[in-house]
Amino acid sequence: MAEAHSAVAFSFTVTPDGYDVNINHEALWAVWESGVISWKKRIGRLKNNIRNGVFPASMSSWLFVVTIILGIKLAGADPSFGLIEWIHQHTPGINGASHSFGLYASTMVFGTIVWIVKFLALKYVLKLLLTYHNWMYEVRGKMSLKTKIWFMLIRLYGGRKPLLMSYQASLPKLPVPALKESVDNYLHSVKHLLTEERYKEMEQLADEFCKGVGKKFQRYLILKSWWAANYVSDWWEEYVYLRGRSPIMVNSNYYGVDALLVHNTHVQVARAANLIYAMLQYRREVDREELNPILIQNIVPLCSAQYERQFNTTRIPGIETDQLVHWKESNHISLYHKGRYFKVYIRHKGRLLKPIEIEVMLQKIVDDESVPAEGEEHLAALTAGERIPWAKARTEYFSKGKNKASLDAIEKAAFCVTLDTEPQDYDPDDPTKLDRYGKAMIHGKGYDRWFDKSFTFVVCSNGKIGFNAEHSWADAPIMAHMWEVVVTREHIELGADAPVMAQLWEVIQDEQYKLGYDKDGHCRGTPECQPPNPIRLEWEIPKPCQQVIQSSLQVATALVNDVDLHIMMFREFGKGFVKTCKVSPDAFIQTALQLTYYRLENQFCLTYESSMTRLFREGRTETVRSCTADTCNFVKAVVEGKPKSECIKLLTEAAETHQRLYRDTMTGKGVDRHLFCLYVVSKYLNKDSPFLSKALSEPWKLSTSQTPHQQTDRLDLNKHPDRICGGGGFGPVTDDGYGVSYMVAGEDTLFFHISCKVSCPHTDAHKFGATLKKSLCDMREIFTRD
Repeated sequence: MAEAHSAVAFSFTVTPDGYDVNINHEALWAVWESGVISWKKRIGRLKNNIRNGVFPASMSSWLFVVTIILGIKLAGADPSFGLIEWIHQHTPGINGASHSFGLYASTMVFGTIVWIVKFLALKYVLKLLLTYHNWMYEVRGKMSLKTKIWFMLIRLYGGRKPLLMSYQASLPKLPVPALKESVDNYLHSVKHLLTEERYKEMEQLADEFCKGVGKKFQRYLILKSWWAANYVSDWWEEYVYLRGRSPIMVNSNYYGVDALLVHNTHVQVARAANLIYAMLQYRREVDREELNPILIQNIVPLCSAQYERQFNTTRIPGIETDQLVHWKESNHISLYHKGRYFKVYIRHKGRLLKPIEIEVMLQKIVDDESVPAEGEEHLAALTAGERIPWAKARTEYFSKGKNKASLDAIEKAAFCVTLDTEPQDYDPDDPTKLDRYGKAMIHGKGYDRWFDKSFTFVVCSNGKIGFNAEHSWADAPIMAHMWEVVVTREHIELGADAPVMAQLWEVIQDEQYKLGYDKDGHCRGTPECQPPNPIRLEWEIPKPCQQVIQSSLQVATALVNDVDLHIMMFREFGKGFVKTCKVSPDAFIQTALQLTYYRLENQFCLTYESSMTRLFREGRTETVRSCTADTCNFVKAVVEGKPKSECIKLLTEAAETHQRLYRDTMTGKGVDRHLFCLYVVSKYLNKDSPFLSKALSEPWKLSTSQTPHQQTDRLDLNKHPDRICGGGGFGPVTDDGYGVSYMVAGEDTLFFHISCKVSCPHTDAHKFGATLKKSLCDMREIFTRD
C-alpha cells in the first residue's frame, strides 16, 4: 500500500553511476516528532514521580524552608544548633570554599535535610492517619470527637492539588484478617442457608482447619502481606482471570451503554470521532496524572493503580495462563467495520487530530467498499472462544509476516473501535429494543469485538454508543469513571443554555474540549490539515487457521445464543424516595433482590455483591455476602403479610446489617478474599483443606454489583435528568443463576441489567425483572400505606 511505502525514511540503490539515495523528508520528520513526543512524556513522568515522591509536601516548599533557615542564619541566630557549621567544615567542596559561599551552601544543605525530614514525616503521618477506618461507621450518623479530629488532620496533612498517583505511597496495605475471625464470619454468613446437618459438618471442618493447617497457611499469608504491596490482588488477577481457559466473552467481560434519553447526533462517524477524541484527552490526563484522584467525602483517597493499564493494554492468550501486556505509548487505534480491520493514526504533525479530522478518516473507512480477506471477518471470534486454541493459533499463524504486523496493530492500539452496521436505541413502547442494545454490547455477533483488548468502543449505525471491557486489568468503576467523563464532556458541549456552557468553562476551561455537532450532526470546526489515510490491515490466513476461527465462532455463537438479557429502566421511584425511608439505597435494592429471588425460587441463595478495597494500596474487590439472616427475616415477613410496623423494623435491621457488612469489606475485614488466598497457599504447599474446598465451591446463584454513578461533578443531573447514563452489566456466574447489575441513576430512576442462561429451564431474565419491579413497589407500599 502507498502508506506503507511512504513510511520508509530513506532508501538507496547501487547503479553503474554510483549510489542513488532517496530521502523521505516527511517520514524523517515523523520519526523526529515521535522521538520528541516520547522524550516529553519521559520528562513529564519524571516530574510527576518527583512530585509524587515528596507528596504531601511540594517542591516549592523546599525553597520556602531553605529561605527561612537562611534568613534566620543571616539574622545572627543558628537554627541548626551548630550543624550548619559542622557541614561547612566537613563537607568536601564546601570546606575549601570562601566563608560566604560556604555559609550559603551549608545552610542550603541543612535546609534540604530539614525539608526531606519534613516531607517524610508528613508522608508517614498521612499513611498512619489513613489506617483509621472508624469514620466509615460514623459518617452517616453522630460523629465522635476522635473522628472529627481525624477529618481535620486529613485535611491538614492531605496535601494540595494532588496528582492521580500522589496518594499511592501513603495508602496503607490491606491487612490480613485474623484466621478465626474470617472463619467465624463465614459460618455466620451461611448458617441460615444450610440445613442443620450440613451446617454442623461445616462447623466441624472449620474447627479442624483453624486448629490444624489453617495456622500454617495464615503464617505464609502474613509473610506475603509484609512483602507484597497487596496480599490479594496479584493472585486474584492471576488465578481468577488470567488462568481461566474458558471464553472471556460473556463469562468475564462486561459492558456499558449510552445515555438513553438524549440523541446527540445520528451521524455515526461524527459521534465516533467526538468520543474517540474525548477518550484520547482522558488518556492524556491519565498519562500526565492530571485526572483528579477519587476522594471519598472529598477527603479520603482511593487507590488509583488500576488506571495505569486502561489504554494501550491487551490480554495475550497462553496455553496455561494469559498475560496482560501494556505499552507505554500508542499513536493509533484499531477499527473494525464490515469485517475489515484498519489502523487509524490519531496524531499528525506533532498534535492530536481534531474531532472533525478524525471524522474525515472514519468517513473514508465507511465509504470503502472493499471486501474482507479470507478469514478476516470472523477473526475476533478467536478472542471470544476457548483460550487454548487461540493461544496455539496465535503462535502458529500470527508470529510472522503480514499477520504479525496486522495483529500488532490491533494489540498495540490505544483501544479498539467497532462501527456497527445496526442501530440500537431505547424505546419505552418496545422494551425488547433495550435488551437487544445490551446484547449487542456484551457479545455483539461474537466476532465483531476484540474481546482481549482492555476495551472496545462500539458505535452503532444511528450514533448510539457502548463499550465491551476485558476484566482482568481493572474493575468496572475505572471504566465507569472514564465513561462518565467522556460522555459528560460531550453532553455539556451540547447544552443550549448559557448556564450549561458557563459550567463547561468553569469545569474544563480549555479550548481543546470543545466538542459537539453542527446543525447537520457533523463535528464542529474545519480540518486544519489533511489527516493521514487509515491503513487497511492485511492478512494471509491459511485454511487450517480459518478452521480454528470457525471452531471458535461456533463456541462463541453457542454462548451468544445462550444469553438471556433484560435491561429494565425503573422509573416509579429512585434514591429520592428511599432516602425518605432512612434506608441506604444499596441496602434497599439488595433486599428487593432477595425478595425477588425468594418469590421465584421459594428459597434463599448465597449472594455475591461486589465491594471495593481501594482504601488500600492496589486494592480491587471484596465480597459482601448480602443474603443475611436479617434480610431473610424481612423477606419472610413480607411474603407472610406481617404488619407494616414489623416489616419496617425488620427492613431497618436488615439495612443496618448490610451497611455494616459493606463497611467491613471496604475496610479489609471481608471473608472471601482471605479464604481465597488461604486456598492458593494450600495449593502451593500441596496440602488440601476440606473446609476451604467446600467453602469456595459453593455457587453464587445471585451475583450482583452496583455500577458507580456521578464519580465526578461535571454534570448536574438534577438540572439535566435526561442525561443519565444507562449503566452496564455482565453475564451470569453460574449456569442456573442470575447476574444483576444495577445503577442508582437519579432521584427517580434505577437501572437493572439482568442476565441468565436460556439453557436453564428455571431462570428467566424478564420474569426476574417483572418480579423485581413488583418487589420494589411492594416495599414502597410498606412505607406509604396507612
